[in-house]
Amino acid sequence: MFDPADVAAMDRALVLAAAAGRSGDVPVGAVVTDAAGTAIGGGRNLRELQHDPTAHAEVVALRAAAAALGSWNLEGCTLVVTLEPCVMCAGAVLQSRVSRLVFGAWDAKAGAAGSVYDVVRDRRLPHRAEVVAGVREAEASALLRAFFDARR
Repeated sequence: MFDPADVAAMDRALVLAAAAGRSGDVPVGAVVTDAAGTAIGGGRNLRELQHDPTAHAEVVALRAAAAALGSWNLEGCTLVVTLEPCVMCAGAVLQSRVSRLVFGAWDAKAGAAGSVYDVVRDRRLPHRAEVVAGVREAEASALLRAFFDARR
């Protein structure tokens, strides 16, 4: 059902998400792949570790991919993330010109790729990204649920 390259990238993102959870950050991981499906950047939530409100997994991964390519323009690339991006990260997707967004779990409270908002496909904006949702959704949701259950 899902593209095998997307599933493989999500598997890498899940590993990064688990590492974020172990360090006290919300377990979200992200990987950017180029048009051939090769990983060119990765990241995990680092907000707690770096005391940086913008250190979401998506932003960290996009920065790594841009550095690897030597360009902010990531047209033709795919961002694979374990959780539906928030408004800030959806804006980063648009600003980086990522062509595709693939995510695992929906975020019913703050999602900006189809649940609460749909920033990445808003026709009023100059760039839009293709969205593929639900890749390894159960695994991504389980990581988040376990993290928050342990804090309650």
